[in-house]
Amino acid sequence: MPQEKPDLRNLGEPVRFKRALTLVLMTLVLPGSAQIAAGSKRAGRWAWRVVAGLIAIVVFLVLLGLVWRSGTINLMARPGTLRIVQVLLILLAIGWAGLFIDAYRLGRPLSLERNHRLVTSILDGVLILAVVSALIYGSTIVNAQRDFVASVFGNGQKSKAEKGRYNVLLLGGDSGADRIGTRPDSITLASINADTGRTVLIGLPRNLSKVPFPAGTAMAKQFPDGFHWKNCGAECLINAVYTYASNHKDLFPGDPHPGVTATKQAVEAVTGMKVNYYVLIDLAGFRDLLNAVGGITLDIGKRVPIGGGSSPIKGYIEAGQNQHLDGYHALWFARSRAESSDYERMTRQKCVMSAMLNQLSPQTVLTKFQGIASASKEVVQTDIPAGELGTFTDLALDAKKLPVSSFSAVPPLIHTGDPDFALIRTKVAEAVAKSEALDKAGSGGDGKTSNTPRSTTSKPTTSTTKKPSTPKPGSSPTTPATGVDDVASICKA
Repeated sequence: MPQEKPDLRNLGEPVRFKRALTLVLMTLVLPGSAQIAAGSKRAGRWAWRVVAGLIAIVVFLVLLGLVWRSGTINLMARPGTLRIVQVLLILLAIGWAGLFIDAYRLGRPLSLERNHRLVTSILDGVLILAVVSALIYGSTIVNAQRDFVASVFGNGQKSKAEKGRYNVLLLGGDSGADRIGTRPDSITLASINADTGRTVLIGLPRNLSKVPFPAGTAMAKQFPDGFHWKNCGAECLINAVYTYASNHKDLFPGDPHPGVTATKQAVEAVTGMKVNYYVLIDLAGFRDLLNAVGGITLDIGKRVPIGGGSSPIKGYIEAGQNQHLDGYHALWFARSRAESSDYERMTRQKCVMSAMLNQLSPQTVLTKFQGIASASKEVVQTDIPAGELGTFTDLALDAKKLPVSSFSAVPPLIHTGDPDFALIRTKVAEAVAKSEALDKAGSGGDGKTSNTPRSTTSKPTTSTTKKPSTPKPGSSPTTPATGVDDVASICKA
């Protein structure tokens, strides 16, 4: 015969109060347990089945992540998967709240003294609010992730690693509300080992002239001798390839992003490396992204002006170790041209990129994801398909453990007005080979030695007898830049 439920009226007030609190707390620890103990066992068993099912899914994903991290991330990053997770979190919040309410009912609050009933009611209300708020907040994060993936990552064509490496072109440029990166101000090729994530940053100065294009492309037919100032004016530098192609869409029929396509082709011809994907970053919106992640910390070797050029200098980012920069100051650190060369500026930009790679923790991404996603939608444009998000997230996690090395095609080795492209390709290959040698040796390596030659000029010289010659449009200055890419003296991430 079924066991009869005890008559609560025969229990003392302290026992009834303790029982009511216990039922509520049982629901927090194991949803459904209060119903199993004092209510509908059927409802309790259904709650247990749901909990067991969720635990099984989580355990499965954890185990899958241990053996196939990139595949697990790809699965969880799919918009369809994220929508299912969002709905499940909302349903779980509703169901759990219902169990709390039922547990409160099972505690027979009307049989309690006024103060005890008040305590029980407050506890139950607080727990409902806490649990439901946490689950709804989780659903909003998942929705932000889904919206971010759908907005930034598309259904682009998957590109296989070339010789064991993914080469991602990073373009950065100032833009208005209706144009993103019309003239890339920063051109960097990130060459990433497809197995270890070890990365080499290859910097190309924006004033690189005479850039060639791969044979058979529309731009190669248009500029058989390279993108030369003699052919199209003083503005025919590598950073103007984007604008030229965007203004001559007829050369790229059916291509929604001719500027990016032409720039990728130019970078391939200059470096001798296949470009798998591109990421175009709006530097003006970059400030919001850095603010969303809490800024970055750098060792700064020399102070950098805020402003300059067409606007007055408003102040300085002072030199010093462990300088924490918010979005505003980090953006000026990366973009400032005053009192420095373009090549030094390239080095600062690489420091900012390295700092973001090394300092952006999974905890930061999780806790500030909504701000990151919101800023990124306005900042980032890319052709990396959503299905490859896990692959590159996986590589980024590995890359955080390894220092980033670099090469920049800058004076005195490379004269930007009349570049030796064969030499650039040789130096790029050497930089990649040195990086791969560290992986083959099984060493973490310091990876901090730049392969870019420093200028032999330690101090600028002056002369009253000889006036420096005026270079042709797009040509290099006769005196190499001082401290070119000298990471130790300029900055350190």
